[in-house]
Amino acid sequence: MADRVAGQTPTDYLQELILETDDVEEFLNEFAAFSANQLFDRTGGVLCGVTLLRSRRAGTVASSSPEAKALDEIQYRHTDGPCLTACVEHRTVHVADVATDERWPDYLSDISQHGVQSILGVPFDLEAGTMAALNVYSMQNGGFDEESIRTAEGFVRQTSKALMLSVRLAQHSDSVSNLKAAMKSRTAIDIAIGIIMAQNRCSQQEAFNILKSVSSSRNRKVRDIAASVVASIGQGEPETHFEA
Repeated sequence: MADRVAGQTPTDYLQELILETDDVEEFLNEFAAFSANQLFDRTGGVLCGVTLLRSRRAGTVASSSPEAKALDEIQYRHTDGPCLTACVEHRTVHVADVATDERWPDYLSDISQHGVQSILGVPFDLEAGTMAALNVYSMQNGGFDEESIRTAEGFVRQTSKALMLSVRLAQHSDSVSNLKAAMKSRTAIDIAIGIIMAQNRCSQQEAFNILKSVSSSRNRKVRDIAASVVASIGQGEPETHFEA
C-alpha cells in the first residue's frame, strides 16, 4: 500500500488499510511498517514488531522488517523483557535508555549489542487468554517522547479491534504458528463476520447467513455490506447491528 497521503489522519489510514488489504497478516505487516515509518518517523532508525502471546508461547505475527523480527526473537529467548511485560501486565512499558535501565539486565545487555538504545512496548486490548503488544525499537537514546508514546497508544487501541476479531476467527489454533496460518486470507468479509459474531453472539455460519441476508434485502454485494461493517470499527463500538 502507498504511503499515507498528506492530511490523512492515522484513523483514516487504518480504516483504508483494513479495507484494502486481503488478509490479516498483510494488514498487520503494513501496520508495523506504518508505525516504523510514519508514527515514529521523527525519531529515526525505528523497527516495529507485533508479538502475540497465547498459551504461554510468544511469537511475532507481523514486523516492519526481518531485522525487527530478529529483535523480537532475542526477547523470546530471554523469556522476559519490556514487550512481554507489556503483554502480560497490559500496560505500556518504556525503556528510555537501554544502557542505564536496571530491569531485565541480561536481555538489555544482549539487545544493546544490536544497536538498540530505547524500546517501547504497547499492549493491544484483546479478549481474555490472548495477549499482544506492539514492539518498537529505536536506535537512538531517548527515542520516544511523551507525544510519540501517546500516539502509539492511541493507534494501537484502534488496531486492537481488528486484531481481536482475527484471533476470534482463529480460536481453533493451538499455537502461534497455527494461528499465523489461520490468519491468512482473511478478507473484509471475514472480518465483518467476526464483528457480527461479536454483536449477535452467534456462530460463524450464522453470521455469514446474516451478512448474505442483508446483502439480498438491500440489493448490494456482500463485499460492499462487509466493507461498511468493517469501516465502523474505527468509530468506537461498531454502530451497525444486524439481527437474524
